[in-house]
Amino acid sequence: MMDEIESYLLDNIHEFAGFARKRLSDPELAADAVQDSLLKALKAADQLHDEESVKAWFYRILRRTIIDLYRRRDARGRMLAELEQELNSPPDSEEERVVCACMERLLPTMAPQYADLIRRLDLNEETPEAVAASLGITKNNLNVRIHRARQQLKQRLDENCRICAKHGCLDCRCGTRNGG
Repeated sequence: MMDEIESYLLDNIHEFAGFARKRLSDPELAADAVQDSLLKALKAADQLHDEESVKAWFYRILRRTIIDLYRRRDARGRMLAELEQELNSPPDSEEERVVCACMERLLPTMAPQYADLIRRLDLNEETPEAVAASLGITKNNLNVRIHRARQQLKQRLDENCRICAKHGCLDCRCGTRNGG
């Protein structure tokens, strides 16, 4: 009986593949669905009842496989949408806690115009357009200045915080974090 089922399935594989392609609109995914369904069918061949046709039985397996693919794709899409929403939302208190407290202490050691840019753009989250307009400069000029300001801040962090700055201040040990 097993050889007959296997032979029938292989003889009709093009028909099954066409069925899957119509429903999945991706030839590779359809081929995978048929392959998975063939494996499932061969493992479950003993569940085929004599009065049931092999064709109807296999189509039922193939349909379930396609439905499972859609469910996984939808679940993956929902997970990606949730992740995107999470990444685009404002930081929570845990994320804000990670910011090294010594940065505020180091801003006065920088060139005043650079410290002002860091405060306005990075800490106060003003828009670049608003900052450029208030300074009477172009956005391109602002981009150059903020790049230089961040480079100077990085240098100050490297000089003052040493090892924690190299690791992103995630485990700050410079003695100034959270008032310490």
